[in-house]
Amino acid sequence: MYQYIKGTLTEIHANYVTLETAGIGYLIVAANPYHFEKYLNQETRIYVEQIVREDSLTLYGFSSISEKEMFQSLLKVTGIGPKSALAILATSTPSEVVNAIENEDQKYLQKFPGIGKKTSQQIILDLKGKLKADFKAEVKLQQSTRSNDIIVEEALETLKALGYSKRELKSLEKYLSKQELTTVEDAVKLSLRHIVE
Repeated sequence: MYQYIKGTLTEIHANYVTLETAGIGYLIVAANPYHFEKYLNQETRIYVEQIVREDSLTLYGFSSISEKEMFQSLLKVTGIGPKSALAILATSTPSEVVNAIENEDQKYLQKFPGIGKKTSQQIILDLKGKLKADFKAEVKLQQSTRSNDIIVEEALETLKALGYSKRELKSLEKYLSKQELTTVEDAVKLSLRHIVE
C-alpha cells in the first residue's frame, strides 16, 4: 500500500495526471487534475490510494491526506465506488462533506453525479459519528483557516476543468475576489450566474 508518491508532474489530462519518479511515469486518476496545474514540471507529492480489481490496477491521487482519508471513508459506504467518491471530492472539500454528513444534509450529498436519495441516506447512516476524531479535528482546522484566496483559486480550477477560457477565468477572478465566499461550491455558483448575466 502506498501513502504518497513524490516526483515530477509531467502531464495533466482531463481525468488523470502523470507523475514521473525514478524513470517511471505513474498514471494517477484525480478528482480534479487541474488542481495540480501549478506543479506542472515541478517536483511534488501526491497522496495515493491503490485499488486492485480483476481487470485493473488503478492509482487514485489526492492533494492532501484529508482528501485521501475522505475517499477511503466514502468507499466503505454501500453503493459508493471510486467514481462516485471522486465526483464528490471534485467540487467539495472534506470539511464540507463531513459537515453534510454530521448535519444529515441529504440535499447537499444528492447534488453529486450518481448520488440519489437512497445513496445519500446510506452515506449518512454509514459515516455519521464514525469519522475519526483526529480527521474531524483536522477538517475543522482546515475550514477555520480557509481564506477567500484559496476558495477563489479552487473555484477557478473547477471552472477551468469545465472548459472556461483563460480570458473568462481572468474576469471571474476579479469578480470573485470582491465577493465574500464561504465555500468553493458557492464561488462556482456565483461565477456561473455572473457569466450568464
